[in-house]
Parts: sequence; C-alpha cells; structure tokens
Amino acid sequence: MTDTAIYTPQDTDFVPAPAEFKNTADSEAVTGSRNDMRKRFFAQKSAVAGLVILVILVLLAIIGPYISGHSYDDQVLERSNLAPRVPGLASIGILDGSETLYKTDGEIKVNRYEELGITDEYYIFGTDSLGRDMFARAFMGLRISLLIAFAATAINLIIGMNYGIISGYFGGMTDIIMQRVIDVIGSIPTLVVVTLLMLVLQPGMGSIILALMLSGWIEMSRIARAEVMKVKELEYVQAARTLGAAHRHIIFREIMPNITGKLVTQIMLSIPAAVFLEAFLSFVGIGMPAGSCSLGTMLTDGFSNVLLHLYKLLPAAFIMILLMIGCHLAAQGLKKAAE
Repeated sequence: MTDTAIYTPQDTDFVPAPAEFKNTADSEAVTGSRNDMRKRFFAQKSAVAGLVILVILVLLAIIGPYISGHSYDDQVLERSNLAPRVPGLASIGILDGSETLYKTDGEIKVNRYEELGITDEYYIFGTDSLGRDMFARAFMGLRISLLIAFAATAINLIIGMNYGIISGYFGGMTDIIMQRVIDVIGSIPTLVVVTLLMLVLQPGMGSIILALMLSGWIEMSRIARAEVMKVKELEYVQAARTLGAAHRHIIFREIMPNITGKLVTQIMLSIPAAVFLEAFLSFVGIGMPAGSCSLGTMLTDGFSNVLLHLYKLLPAAFIMILLMIGCHLAAQGLKKAAE
C-alpha cells in the first residue's frame, strides 16, 4: 500500500476577513431575521387587528381629550350626571341624552339636556357627578395609565433583561446566587409589596411606577435567563467564544438579536398587566389620589354610581377591555412570528 501524505494546514492558508465585511455580514443577518419576523407577524390577521387596536388607542390617548371641546377637569355642577348624547344619533332618538332611572317607586325616563335647555352641546360619554366631560376624562385617563405602564415596563425591561442575561450567560455560582435572590423576592406576593409601599409613599404616578418596578422585573429576568441559556450553547456562540470574542461582543452581537422577539412579546403582555394593576390600586383607594384622572379612578367613580347611572362605568371598562385584547393579540402574533 502507498502511504497517502496528509497535508497540515498552515497559518498562511487563512486570511482574516476585514472588519467591515464582518460587520456587514452581521448587520445583514440581523436585518434579514427581522424582516422575516415582520412578514410572519403581518401575515396573521389577528396580530394585525391587535396592532390596529393599540394604534387607535394610543392616538386617542394623545388627541382624545381635545376632541369633544370640553376640558377633562372643568367642573360644571349644574351639568352633572348628563347621559351620553352623540351628534347625528341624537336626531333619530338614539343616545339623545335620555336615561331611565330606577327608583323604589318605579322607573322614570328623564332628559336633563331638555331640563337645562342645552340644545347645541354634546357629551358623547356623558358627565360625572361634578359635571366633568367623561369622554375627555376617559382618554386622559388612558393617557395617564399608559404612561405609567410604559414607564414601569421600560424600567422592568432594563432591570430584568440585564439581570437575566448576566445570570444565564455566566452560569455557575453567579447564576445560583442571583436565582436565590429572585426566589426570595418572588416569594413575597406582589400585591403585598405594592400595598405596603403605597401606604408609606404619597399616592401618585411616581409612587405607582416605583411600586410596579419593585417586582415587575422578575418575570422578564426569568425569560431572558431561559433564552440566554438556550442560545449560548448554539454553534455560532461557541464559535465566537472559541475565536476569543469578548463577553460584551457575544452578549450584544450574538445573543441579544436572537432573544429580542421573546422579550418584546413579554413587553406586550406587561403593558396591560401594569394598567390593570394601576386600575386595581386606584379602585381600592391606594393608587392615584382622589380627583385625579386615570382608568382606575374612573372605574371607582363608575362603580359607586353603577346602580343609578350605568353609563359612568362603561367607558373606562370598555377602553380597558380593548387594551387587553389588543395587547394579547399583538403579543400572540409576536410570539408566533419569533418562533
């Protein structure tokens, strides 16, 4: 038999690619992945419907308080408890300001617009017990609730994402210690933490954001840790580590682009959860201060008058339901698109 010579590769056989080529390749790979995810998202009708709902709600939160022509905080006591009256529909007898009041001696139908001689003004959602326009208040309340939710979610994303990435990437004793800290914090019910904090601090937007921040980042950190532990064992990460890439490069250039979809999905679910918690805190009296405007305070006012004036409860409840549906549909669409 003839021995076959085995060629041994030499260092001169390999020439490192220019840095510009590497950066371009990385950028094109990330861009292509995002384009594919975007196409898969918009291919889902339910996801698009959820996105449309969210866009409409955000636009209404911005311009809604100025559409009706009435201020959200102006008190006109003589115009208190006006039922909804909508332009166009009022002329055909629908939502014309009439309401049926149920009393112990029977029911009566009243129209306070006619009693007050109001002929050329409309309150689409009616007015509250202080004569404030509920249409303007509903969307101003949505604005405040969304600001609280966005701020709390952004802070939770920063804290939870970094905590989870560090824990999952380095592993070992670092991961064990960091996870035990989360176990201790997570063992305390969120409602207990938030309630105690709100009792110590003055009620307000800042206090609610701080309360939501204390424990809201835990779920985000767990998702980030799980995704990092799954991704860090893949071939391209191992190749980057073998070539001597720094931890910062591996985390931000190799791992982060591949776990963004899961984190965005969690963000979409965190926003309605934060809005719901703010509404609950305001509903039980430890959230936004009395007289302020948020979905929670409107639900509180509406619930106290629901037996006499049902329309006071419906706007805030309907807006919150739409927000929950929109975020849920968009989150499910993002989840499927990221798979």
